[in-house]
Parts: sequence; structure tokens; C-alpha cells
Amino acid sequence: MRRSLWVGTRKGLFQYVCQGSQWEIQQSAFLGTQVTFVYASANHQDLVVSLKHGHFGAKVHRSNDGGSTWQEVQTPAYPPKPPEVADVIDPMRNIAIPWSLDMIWAIEQAPSGRLWCGTLPGGLFTSDDAGQSWQLNMPLWNLPNRARWFGGGYDFPGIHSIAIDPRQSDCVTIGISCGGVWRTTNNGRDWHCRSSGMRAEYMPPEQAFDPDIQDPHRLVQCPAQPDCFWVQHHNGIFRSIDDCQSWQEITSAKPSAFGFGVAVHPTDPQTAWFVPAVRDADRYPVDGQFVVTRTRDGGQSFDVLRTGLPQQHAYHLVYRHSIEIDAAGQTLAIGSTTGGLWISEDQGDSWTTITQDLPPVYCLRWA
Repeated sequence: MRRSLWVGTRKGLFQYVCQGSQWEIQQSAFLGTQVTFVYASANHQDLVVSLKHGHFGAKVHRSNDGGSTWQEVQTPAYPPKPPEVADVIDPMRNIAIPWSLDMIWAIEQAPSGRLWCGTLPGGLFTSDDAGQSWQLNMPLWNLPNRARWFGGGYDFPGIHSIAIDPRQSDCVTIGISCGGVWRTTNNGRDWHCRSSGMRAEYMPPEQAFDPDIQDPHRLVQCPAQPDCFWVQHHNGIFRSIDDCQSWQEITSAKPSAFGFGVAVHPTDPQTAWFVPAVRDADRYPVDGQFVVTRTRDGGQSFDVLRTGLPQQHAYHLVYRHSIEIDAAGQTLAIGSTTGGLWISEDQGDSWTTITQDLPPVYCLRWA
């Protein structure tokens, strides 16, 4: 069976293909350009990538033939700021949040065909014509609560996670750093905060459980049991089993509960994978040992998976979109900021090094 993994990096997009047991690059695109996100449809042919060209800004390209050819489509654009509308000031940096696109951080497609696009500085866009035009979701942008959001690793808030409910495509859940978890059940006409139970240790104690200022690094939803969500938060690991009505903090993860990425098994909501690191400013594997952790019991216990991963002086960091499980729930891939790519065919029990020579890996997507 032919398997395919798209790898977005700081210097281009690469398609790795496996026939038998050998993984090799089959094609590449956008060499030299940052690929901030890649979306691949279920039919393996429709692809959407977001790019960051530096001086030339963000761009979006689409392929309808599995990446053989690409067409530039419209880039989401913020409308001009009305002169009567007051600036929203980032409460941490005390600077105005701009009405202009910095980076595209997430793209997902609903069964209806609608594309949802999350950006810095915290705007959410939709397209109903395959990216030929985009509309800023004004109900979210105009939320009074947005004045409380602030940047984490970036200067401004950013929408990095978009989960579309497989039961109802009008129901969309997003993760915002730092703005918590938000949900619409009517295709974006209104939004409700769903961060209750999350804890932000980086805030003063009286604000630690404030839902509007939480920093989910990555949010994922179990496709087969969509009431279950996992979040790798700046503060640790959180899980919801009641459709984001409440969150429970998971404290049993070792060697660390800090990290950026999380993957959930497509049919078993009890099983999820994480890549732990030393928290906050350090951001490298604990003791220089690169491992993946896995729970199979909803976070009550964790396996530390290291077979085939570097265990000495290994300082790889895995970004939030750089750990991915395939649709069968068997093959796992991780890519690092140091250009490493590893694949496990047995849910993480053992790993094969595919390459250590890529540019820094920003995102992965199975196709």
C-alpha cells in the first residue's frame, strides 16, 4: 500500500512516500519558502498550503492533482479598520493589535467544502469557493473578550487549531494562543468560550482559571468519539470528555507535561501522544533525551517511548502541528525544529529515522 506524508518546513514542502518499507521524497515545492501549514483532503488529491514569504507576506496555494501542480489562490485579507472603531490593545505588550495578516496558522475543510483559516493576529476566515475569496468572521473578531487575548510565543494572539465536528459541520471549535478555546454551533454566527477548567500558572493566582486568557498550544478532537478533546496547554495537558463543557488537568505525564503537539487516536479517545520538553524558555527534551509519551487510559498513566529516538545530547523540539497519527491509528510521524523526521509503524513503540537533514519542520499531514 502506498502511503504519503506531507512535510512543511522553513524552506519548502516535501512529500515523503513509502512503498514497502522505504520512505523517500517523491516531490517538493516552494523550496526556500516557509510553509506554515498544509491541509490534505481525504481523497489525497486536494491540497492547500499556506506560505510566509517574509517581505512579500503570506500566500495560499492549492493543488487539485496531489501536488503535481499548484495554483495561487486568494490570500485572506483583513478589511480596512473603520475610523470610528477603537484599537484593541494587547494587554501584555501594550500595543495595538493590527487589522492586517501576519501569518496563516491553520487551515481545515468542513464536509460542506467550506475552508476555515486561522491566523495571526487572531482572526478567523472562511472560504466557500476553494480559496478564491475569503471572509473575516466578524462575530469572533468583534467579541469584547478579544481585548483580553494576548500573544504567547508570537507578538499577537493566534488561532492555530480548528476542529470541525464530524457530526455537524456548523459546529467548529478553535484554539487560540493566548485566548482559550472557543466554539460556534451555527457556522460562526456566534461564539462561546469553552475553556472552563483550564489553569494558567503563568498568571496571578486570582486569574489562573480565567477562561479568556488560557494558552492551549494545540487542540485535537477524536473523530470517532467527538465529545472527547485533548489539549497540550502551555501549563500542561488537559482533556475534555463532555464536548468542551469542562476540562480536567492531567498531572501524571512524565518526564514533563509541557510541550506543543498532541495527537489523538482516530477511534480510541483514551489514547493520545505528546512530545514533552523542559517548560517555558528552555524548550528542549528533558535531560537531552528525545521521547514521545503515550496514554492509553485517558491520562491515568503514560508510556515513555524512546526506542529508535536519540537519547544523548538530543535537543529536538516538536512544534504543535508536527506530530500526526494516520487515519488507521497505527502510524505516527514527528518532525523537529532541527530537521529530523521519525516514523513509527506501531503507535510509537519503536521509531525509524527517516532523515535528519530537513530544514526545521513546521507541520505534517498524512495523505
